[in-house]
Parts: sequence; C-alpha cells; structure tokens
Amino acid sequence: MANFLTDIIDHPDFPHRAKRTINTVLVVLIAALLLAMFVFDHEPDEFSVIDSAVRRAGDSQRAVVTGYVTTATVIELIDTLLDKRGGYLSNDIAPPGILMDNVPNWEWGVLVQIRDAIAAFRNDISRSQSQSTEDPNLIEADNRIRINSEKWMFPAAENEYRTAGEAMSRYLAALSETGNAETQFFARADNLQSWLAIVEKRLGDLSQRLSASVGQVRVNTDLAGDTDAEQSTAAPSVIEVKTPFLDIDDIFYEARGGTWALIHLLQAIEYDFASVLEKKNALVSLRQIIRELEGTQETLWSPVILNGKGFGLLTNHSLIMASYISRANAAIIDLKALLENG
Repeated sequence: MANFLTDIIDHPDFPHRAKRTINTVLVVLIAALLLAMFVFDHEPDEFSVIDSAVRRAGDSQRAVVTGYVTTATVIELIDTLLDKRGGYLSNDIAPPGILMDNVPNWEWGVLVQIRDAIAAFRNDISRSQSQSTEDPNLIEADNRIRINSEKWMFPAAENEYRTAGEAMSRYLAALSETGNAETQFFARADNLQSWLAIVEKRLGDLSQRLSASVGQVRVNTDLAGDTDAEQSTAAPSVIEVKTPFLDIDDIFYEARGGTWALIHLLQAIEYDFASVLEKKNALVSLRQIIRELEGTQETLWSPVILNGKGFGLLTNHSLIMASYISRANAAIIDLKALLENG
C-alpha cells in the first residue's frame, strides 16, 4: 500500500492532475452556490386569505367565526416566512444564506408586520376592555415571535417562530369552539384604529428611509404643533439625511416584504371588520389602501436596485416604492378619521 501511494506521489503528472482536480471541484462548488442563491432569491406569491382560512377550517371542521380569517392569515404569514423556497434565511451562518441580503431583508419586513399584528391581537383585539385578562396563547405567540431574527441556536429563531404559529393556531381553535366565551376576537372600530395607528407609523418610517436614498435636506418638525413641547437634547433646525449606498437595496426589500404582508392583513381585515367598515362608510377607503400597496409588488425587472437622482436618466426604485407607500399611508390616516368620526 505504501509503495502504491509513493508511486502516485512520485508520478510526474501528479501536481498537474491535483491542480486540475482542485480547480474542477472549486468551479463545481461555486456554480452550485450561485445556482442555490439564484433559486433561493425568491419572493413568495400572494395568496388568497379567504381560501387559506377556508382550507384551515375545512381540515379541522371548524366554524369560520368573526376573526377567523385574520387569525388564519397571521398563521399563514408565519408559515410562508418559514417554509418558502429556501426556508428562513435571516439567521443562516453558512452559504448560500449568509451571502444573501435581499431575501433576509424581505423576511424582516414581513416579520415586523407579523409582530405588530400579534401585539394588536394580544393588547386590543382579543380583549373587551383594558381591565380584561390577556389570552395565554397570544402571550406566548407575542413572546416567541420577538426573538432576535438572526439567532441561529439555543434556540433558533425559526423554531421560536414556529412555536408562535402553533400558539396562534391554538388561539384560532379556541376562537371557533362553540360555547367558548373566553377566547374572543372583537371586531370594533377602536381596535382597528389602534392597529392602523401602528401601521401608519411603520409606513411613514419606510417612506422616509426610502426617500432618503438620494439625500434630502429636511426642516426639523419634531416639536411642531405644540408650543409647550420639549425634547431631551437640542437638535438642529435643518437636518440632512441620506441612506448609505449599501443600505439602499436593504431598505427596498424590507419595504417590499412589509407591504406584501400588510396587503394580506388588510384583505383579512376587510372580511372580519366588514360590518364596522360598512357602517362607517370606510370599505372603499380600505380597498384603495390595498390597491396602492399592490403597486409595491409589481415585477422588478432590473437585476439591481437603481438609485437615479431626480429627473435623471436612470430611474430610482426607492422613490417609486416610497410613492406607493406614501399614498397608502395618507389613505390610512383618512381611514382612521372615518373610523373615529364616520
């Protein structure tokens, strides 16, 4: 055996063969890695919130009660986040996930909307008044869904998110039980207003960060509207903001993921809060918000996020996204006013 190995090593062609083999293996590995990145760089399609809820109800023979569609939609969003092509990538520590940033930022946008929705369930929608007790399943779901999105072990983020989905499923099962008066979903105007107030702030933040892709000089309006308002430390009256170049595509895909999730949540709200919206004459307003947000999901034909300036030769994808989000945000403010005064 020793003589055999010695003969191979002493062979004059051994270095050349070894080098060629190593190069071939490297080329194959790089090609496989690039292929995996291409396959995993995928945003899930939109789904029907009604079909998803009906399927869940049919599988378990449950009644589709008030709140069933919205709750089922939150669960479907969690499942999609974890089970989409390539799985959950934000906490990957190995290729190809660790080399990717578009999909992980998309995941973050979706996760933020899921967290806000579950918090609204826990704090408002499932409670009849401020003094009522919290639902234990929603407490667990809220706590689990808030683990660091990049945590990969002890425990892994996706395991905690899966457990949050299971807690939401238990809430959904209890919600549809005939005669169970403890687990509730209160489709009231004030509950919807509370959630929309959070959505308004999220969209406003995204719109501002997207608009800063080209750099802006803004007047400081932090204390505007209240002559007695104070802040902890002094701030300049004029602020210059500009998104770092390497963060431009990150914010774009975060916005794309967040609006994708929000479209489905609003479609579910349209079903479960239908009587409230009709009474307030606000159904059309909600549908307009959904239509504005659907523009954010149009096919992106460019291989990179372009950052053209003003009326230059190149487009600016961030500003286009900000335009859709700003219009949706303005419509949400109008919707909140209708729910309060309509």
